Parts: sequence; structure tokens; C-alpha cells
Amino acid sequence: MTSGLPHKQTVFLIEEQANPSTDFFILPIFSADNYTVIRCRHADLPNREALAQALVIFVRYIPSAWVKLITATRHQLRGLIFFMDDDVLDFSASAQMPLSYRNKLVRLALSRYTWLRRQNARLWVSTPYLADKYADWQPKLVLPTPTPFPERIRRIFYHGSVATHKADIRWLRPVLEEVLHKDQHAVFEIIGKQDVFRLYQGLPRVTVLHTLKWPAYQAFLAMRERHVGLNPLLDIPFNRARSYTKFFDITRCGAVGIYTPNTACAAVINHQQQGLVVGLDQAAWAQAILSLTQNDAYWQTLLHNAQAKMLELTVQAQHVYTDLRKFDN
Repeated sequence: MTSGLPHKQTVFLIEEQANPSTDFFILPIFSADNYTVIRCRHADLPNREALAQALVIFVRYIPSAWVKLITATRHQLRGLIFFMDDDVLDFSASAQMPLSYRNKLVRLALSRYTWLRRQNARLWVSTPYLADKYADWQPKLVLPTPTPFPERIRRIFYHGSVATHKADIRWLRPVLEEVLHKDQHAVFEIIGKQDVFRLYQGLPRVTVLHTLKWPAYQAFLAMRERHVGLNPLLDIPFNRARSYTKFFDITRCGAVGIYTPNTACAAVINHQQQGLVVGLDQAAWAQAILSLTQNDAYWQTLLHNAQAKMLELTVQAQHVYTDLRKFDN
């Protein structure tokens, strides 16, 4: 006895990595409930049995391992499609591109042309230009759909200078690895150069920004929408002389800070009132970040308190300025 529910059709999307081509053009086609979409990177090979009556779509490129797999299983597929949103099947079209990129096109796209035709693959293209150029293949024109942004992004950031905070930047790496794994809505922003990029490149949703001059950095901070600011200070002589200006930077851009005990920032706030003060334990820092990214009410309370504290510190500074101006010429 059947349940009466429609049978879901399986679609394998083969892509080098997550990319705009798939998100703009292909995924919207199969967003209905009656499709099961399986996204595979080039090295991800399913069992042959899983391909039975499946639709296989190659996005831009066709790796050699998949050529062998599809050649052996083509008879059991429901369909085979190649999608391109650049002219990757004509070597002359890439004449002004870098040689390394052109070689990639030859290896993963152009060299597959005959194989695709022999496998009776359908061609999907992104523009009328491509549809006209490959008209003999009777291609289908695919129109793009705007990709929806995640509904609840929580931006975590660390803006310590690489020149003076290299050890702190390295210490944070496993902290962010855990946070980004556990909270799919969390993103991380850090300032640095190539060495920082290499250190964090294996983590998802990380943006490494180039070092900014102070005026540009101030303008950058004014673009708010940040949620958690990190200020880990390892116990080294250079860090002991730091003031609490990072508390200002973090609070001004609408974020709640996490600070290290026995530092200037920790001295001007109360733990769990205007921010969090957490010992240099990486697991504890990961948990502290998650407590803020996953509890909006708690985060909002701490932010409100931090903003009030910043005003209080500003008033204190004004009193000091008045006294400093009382000097003899």
C-alpha cells in the first residue's frame, strides 16, 4: 500500500565548490518539495546505485572521475545536463584570460564537448548569446533568480593589528572553527594580509580584510551590522599597556565584546552586564560567542548596557580634560 505522497526526484548537482552559478541559476529550478537535491564536489562520488533514475547536472566543469562514473551508468540516469554561464566550450573565447584559467577550461570543459554529445547530454545556458551560439545543440535558456540572504546573520569580528597581535590571531583560530561549525548563521571578519588568509582559509564564512589606515577604518566601523567583537589579549608584556579603546570600537559598531581578564577593557565592564570577561580557554571563548549569537535578548541587553557604559566613560574623560586644561603657560 502506498502513502499517496509524490515520489521525490533525485538531482545530483556536480560543482567544483559552492558558487554563484549554482545558486543563481540551478537551485531555484529545483526548490520545489518534490526534488531531493544532492550537491557534490568534484571528488564526491556516490555509489552507482544512487544514480538510478537520477538527474545529473554538471555546473561549468566535468571532472574525470565523474566522466568514468557517468559513462558506466548513463543508461540508468533519468537525464544528463551540462550548464554553463560562461563560454567555456570555446577556447578562443577565453583568449584574454590567464593561461592557468584557460588550461582549466580545456581540462574540465572544452575537452568534454565530444563526450557530452556522445552521452546525449542536454545543454543549459545562461544568456541568449550562448543559446544562439550553440543553437545546433538546442540548448535551454535558464534565467537567474536572486539568491536569498540568510535570515539571521551574526557577524563576529576581530580587528587586532597583525603586526602586534599575531599570537592572538593564531589563538583565535580554533575558537572560530568551533563557532562557525556550530552556528551556521555566524560569520567572522578579521583584518590581515596573506598570512592571516592562509591561516583561516579552511573555515567557512570568513572574510579577511586588507589592513586599513585609521580614517578608512573609522569609516569602515561606521558600517554597523556587527554583533560580537573579540579582544583576546595573551599575557605578554606588549598587551599589558593597552587602554580600553577596543571597548569603544566594539560598542560603537553595535557589537557586544568578549574580553580577557586582567586587561583594561575588563576593568571597565562587569561580566555579563556590559560584555563578557572570559579566561583564555578556547572552548570557553567558543561557548561565550555562541551564547551571544544564539540568544538575541541576552545580546541586546548587554549591548544596551555597553552603550550606556560608553557614555559614562565619555563623561569621566570630559572631567579629566577639564583638569588637563588647567595648566600654566
